Amino acid sequence: MSDIAQGSPPPPAVTQSRNGRALVLTLNAPATHNRLTFAMCRELVGALQDADRDHSVGAVLLKGAGAAFCTGTDPEELLREGAVETASIHEELFTLGSRLTTPVVCQVHGAAHGAGVGLLCQAHVVLAAQGTTFGLTEIRMGNWPFMTFRSLSAAVGERRAVELSLTGRVFGTNEALQYNLIHAVTPPFELEERAEATAGLLAESSAELIRRGLDFAARTRGMAWSEAGALAQQIRSEWFEHPDFAEGASAAAERRKPDWPSLRGNAPDPAG
Repeated sequence: MSDIAQGSPPPPAVTQSRNGRALVLTLNAPATHNRLTFAMCRELVGALQDADRDHSVGAVLLKGAGAAFCTGTDPEELLREGAVETASIHEELFTLGSRLTTPVVCQVHGAAHGAGVGLLCQAHVVLAAQGTTFGLTEIRMGNWPFMTFRSLSAAVGERRAVELSLTGRVFGTNEALQYNLIHAVTPPFELEERAEATAGLLAESSAELIRRGLDFAARTRGMAWSEAGALAQQIRSEWFEHPDFAEGASAAAERRKPDWPSLRGNAPDPAG
């Protein structure tokens, strides 16, 4: 008799591990190619929100277990009575990237279809393995990517987002790179190493500078040019008074690695 049959809890939909100041979140449903269930979405939102509040987390690395990153949502769940609740958690998940001030690196392999594309659009940096396929495939199942469309448009532009939504066509890494859907393509055997190195680099940067930079990007989205310029001057003047700025400038002049004051005392607990 299996552990689950004996009453043991099912495995987590999203697993968590730490690599220094980088938090690794892994979609953990390889048997279904990580189709997003309500439970997985809820766990993912909670983990990302917790990471954004945790000063010991400098970056998040998001990836999928098994042969694919994520191939969409669970269609059976969309037909259940809880569809309204599912829509609510989808709205929260697929807009989260615009609110996070902790950088998210996405490691994509195999396939990112349907909501999987919307998920990678929440990341600030996306690396994909050669041979990965992408597609807004909802229309093939009588649906439209309502919840993911805004973040997709922000990534690739509205006209391209409409075309991909209408056709539901599947495309490869060359087109994904051309559309700005992803930022880099790597051989499959290098993907994990490259993604971890990227997340590690961001995690060891000035957390306070990254927080202010991402907040500035969010606040100026759609803002008039002159208004955004005034805000940039204000925030930069404030930043020049921060100890991390002084340390960064000194480290650059002395050609050494910065020792960011904002990170002191925020190292992860090795026992945790």
